[in-house]
Parts: sequence; C-alpha cells; structure tokens
Amino acid sequence: MSGSLERLHTLSGHTDRVWCVCWSPNGTLLASCGGDKAIRIWGQEGPNWVCKSVLADGHQRTVRKVSWSPCGNYFASASFDATTCIWKKTHQDFECTATLEGHENEIKAVAWAPSGNLLATCSRDKSVWIWEVDEEEEYECASVLSSHTQDVKHIIWHPHKEVLVSASYDNSIKLYHEDDDDWACFDTLNGHDSTVWSLSFDGAGQRFASCSDDRTVRIWQEFPQDDDAPTKSAPRWKCVCTLSGYHTRVIYDVSWCPLTGALATACGDDAIRVFEEDLDSKPDSSSFSLSVVESRAHTQDVNSVAWNSKRPGLLASAGDDGDVVLWQYTRNL
Repeated sequence: MSGSLERLHTLSGHTDRVWCVCWSPNGTLLASCGGDKAIRIWGQEGPNWVCKSVLADGHQRTVRKVSWSPCGNYFASASFDATTCIWKKTHQDFECTATLEGHENEIKAVAWAPSGNLLATCSRDKSVWIWEVDEEEEYECASVLSSHTQDVKHIIWHPHKEVLVSASYDNSIKLYHEDDDDWACFDTLNGHDSTVWSLSFDGAGQRFASCSDDRTVRIWQEFPQDDDAPTKSAPRWKCVCTLSGYHTRVIYDVSWCPLTGALATACGDDAIRVFEEDLDSKPDSSSFSLSVVESRAHTQDVNSVAWNSKRPGLLASAGDDGDVVLWQYTRNL
C-alpha cells in the first residue's frame, strides 16, 4: 500500500445514522442527511468546519440522499417519505421552494444533470423519474422509466452528456438517454451477483465504477459503436476490471476523484479503502491497486464517501455512527 488517510475533522450533530454526504460544486459546502430527517450544511470557518444550517422541516421520514445543482444555488433531497424537496440558497440559509411527489414508495436517490435542466429520482417502487426544470423553477415529470424489476438504489448522470445510469436490487445497471422526445433504456449491464448500491463516473466520463453487495467494485468503460456494423447502435459499456478480495462486507458507496483519479469505497465493515490505478493499465482495460485501508474509519457501517472536486485528496465520509468525517488522502510516491 502506498497512501495515507489523515483524519482532519469529525463533525457531530446528527442524532441518527448519516446516509449521504455531498460536496457543493465549488467545494466550500458539504451537505449531509440521515435517519434524523434532517439535512445539515457544513462550511469552513478558519481552520474548523462548523454546521451552517440545519434543515429539519422538509421531510417526514429518513432523508436518504442529497444532490447539488451544477450552479450550486440549489440542492435536492430524497426521502423515505416518497417526496423530493428542492432547496434554494438565500442570503442567510436555504428554503424549500418545491416538493416533488409521485413515487409510490421510498425515494432512494436524486441526481442533477450537468445542464441543470433535468433532475432524476429513483425509488423502491422500481421506477426512475426524469423531471424537467424550466426557467420559472417549475418541475414537471417528463418520463417514468420502469426498466428495473426491483428497488432502484442509485442514479448518476454522465458528467458531460445527458445520459443517466441506474443501479438496482435486481443486480443490474441500466443506461438511459432521450430518444424521440422520450427517455428510454439503451443498455443493460450485468455482472454483479447481488444488489448494486452505488455508481461513480471518472472525470472524463469514459468510465464509471459500480459497487455491490457481492463485495466487488467493477469498472465499466465505454466502447464506441462499430462503424462497419449493419445497423448503427449506441456505444456499448463493458466491464474492464473487477476489484475483488478487498472488502469483507457489502460496499455501500464508491467515489471516483475527478482531480486525482483515486477511487474510494465505503464498506459495511466500518472501513474506507482507497485504490489507485496502476501506471501500466492498458487503454482498453484497467487495473487498480489498494493504496490505503482505514479499518476503523467509523465505529459502524460506512454509508457514503465523497471526494471534493476542488481540493485534491479531501474526502468526506458518513456512517451509521451518526458522524461525518473529513479526511486528507495522500499518495506516497
């Protein structure tokens, strides 16, 4: 192993497990949410990180996920109460300006498209919803996608294109794009043997990582369509690497750092692991090595990890112990 993780700050305040941490686009604010139905916004004051806001009146049940808009003036929160709240930044705080309803059951994730004009939600009701956002800040459901056969755990947008990816309890990953004024699934990726919990793109958008209850991380790469094929088809995504044998329990989250290329995982064995891509990786395949294991990152399951997109090596984590922790990762050369 060739790296180190230094614990910088432990941020306490949540009174139940913390499900998700998410950095604002400019990297100055961190949003966290959890079983206490609250969202906390953390920011730096001098050398310390403090809680800037506690938003506790938006949801009636656990808040499972938060996602910032690309402009950083809004974020969305997804809850087990089957609603998604849109929060707008004001001079002093954030206020809920819209509540999106329609899912029949717990919402597991929410994600903003890179354009800021689309929002996606996914649910235990097996569906993925695409919402359009207009100039008046009105949200309208543009499509309901029912491609999965089980609970949809996670969704992410491609960093540069309007392509959406979802992960499910049915062990599969699906990709969607707009087709003839509607949204449709254009690829299904199979390979995991159990629930796929999370997904994360690399900075270029040419690959993404998936993590699973099967205790593996898979790296998927986009391969262009064959120009000689009889019929034109969308680019195909193929698994080019499987990281196995490193985790002893379910992997709940994965985050691919857009600045350094480091890959972090959050595991049910209370540990955070960071992987680095090997220098001799081939263009059409990938290989990664374990850089560091923080075996007692939290005193219970680690649920979420998120790299800061502006400060290299700054990592946030959240766990069942109710803590949010900030780490500095250093790769030793």
